[in-house]
Amino acid sequence: MASNEVIISLNNVVKSFGDFFAVDHFTLDIKKGQFVTILGPSGCGKTTTLRMIGGFELPTDGTILLNGEDITKLPPYKRPINTVFQRYALFPHLDVYDNVAFGLKFKKIPYEATDKKGNKVTKFRKYTAKEIDEMVIRALRVVDLEELEDRDITTLSGGQQQRVAIARCIINKPEILLLDEPLGALDLKMRKDMQIELKAMHKKLGITFIYVTHDQEEALTMSDVIVVMNHGVVQQVGTPEQIYNEPANVFVADFIGESNLLNGVMTKEKVVKMLGHEFKCLDDFPINERVDVVVRPEDVKIRFKGEGDVDGVVTSKVFKGVHYEYLIQIGKNEILAKSTKDIADSEVGLSISPDGIHVMKKPNLQNLYSNCEVQKDNSVELSTGYVDVDLTQLLKGSEMDEDGYLCLKDKKYDLTGAKLTLEIDKAKVQISDDTEAGQIQGIVSESIYEGDHYQIIVDTEDDESFIIDTEYEYNFGDKVSITLPKEDIVVRLKGDISEYEI
Repeated sequence: MASNEVIISLNNVVKSFGDFFAVDHFTLDIKKGQFVTILGPSGCGKTTTLRMIGGFELPTDGTILLNGEDITKLPPYKRPINTVFQRYALFPHLDVYDNVAFGLKFKKIPYEATDKKGNKVTKFRKYTAKEIDEMVIRALRVVDLEELEDRDITTLSGGQQQRVAIARCIINKPEILLLDEPLGALDLKMRKDMQIELKAMHKKLGITFIYVTHDQEEALTMSDVIVVMNHGVVQQVGTPEQIYNEPANVFVADFIGESNLLNGVMTKEKVVKMLGHEFKCLDDFPINERVDVVVRPEDVKIRFKGEGDVDGVVTSKVFKGVHYEYLIQIGKNEILAKSTKDIADSEVGLSISPDGIHVMKKPNLQNLYSNCEVQKDNSVELSTGYVDVDLTQLLKGSEMDEDGYLCLKDKKYDLTGAKLTLEIDKAKVQISDDTEAGQIQGIVSESIYEGDHYQIIVDTEDDESFIIDTEYEYNFGDKVSITLPKEDIVVRLKGDISEYEI
């Protein structure tokens, strides 16, 4: 059970490697007994943050406090913190019991004694065999492995090996348990089972868990608090409900759950225009300001044609067990909707209530595009064109075979139809006044001189926007084309890659 007492504080923690900032001014207070998850895409700095908490990396700047004391430069073995890694690092030549007991056999504990002069002194002794036995049995009972203490490690399943690794950590009675993507090596079903077991273990132990993952479902299922990171920077801190229902920006909205990300313009007080229609909303921004709009699929209500706010055409319907997922084309935009109703009509109306529309300030920092579909040739449909992407980013160490499948060891994936999120730095987007030279065509809607370059916004006919930094001047209304270089596009998969294994 979490208390109000802060156990660990990170204050403006920075970790840089030359000019690269892996973690950039990370500040967070974690309370005793909380289950805190640091969530983000690969390379966002979450594991580096965990390693600094554990003492395996030293911050370039900032401080880390444990119970109010500075431990920034304290070595790992002097911290009351244990770590469970993705690779469990168990000893294959030892059975379950000896793996769990291994550290205890070398650990020395202090006790008070009286010397020959009658003075009280502190001495150290090793644990007795009886004490070790009692502690091992207690730890194995917590992870539900007490009947497997004599089993060889190599005969255990991945989930059982993970529980042995956890037992080996908790036997030392740490104040904090760090877990670095511990479910990453398990298959999908086992991961889901272990999510429930880890949450139960946390409740049983009552110690602080700090968990790192890139899996949104894991974070939402297990956490008391979620810390969303991107590019080394904290994007939002909150409960799972806060992160899902009130995302701080488009990145968080896209990364947590499924979202419809739309471009909008504020036309009146608490009225936003999107999808060619004005919708009432709860957020207030200056009139005529361009904004980002997030609508969750479950907040899109499907009506009969002519009875909603806008009309659209159903292009896809998939039964998901407890609900149907519909893709609905509205002009040049595609909207994802979820409904328990089996709708037969191809033409429908859509309604979105004000509390289902989340309006956010549009940051001119990044180009982020959600729900981009992979084609048969592994290109990705984006706005009015197609772009090539590096799909090997989705699996570390993978490669594309001659048939166009993503391969890793003995596994092969066909990603046709998969939904990706694409991100590209505005300085990497190329712009040309030759409308046939690029992948996507559009019209310049904004051009601002930034001192040493121009920041250009290009709008396409489907209301998508691209932000470009360029040394060349363009004028409002210019027809242009843009190119997104393959090597500069960062891709993330929506959903689990195991769904595409063949």
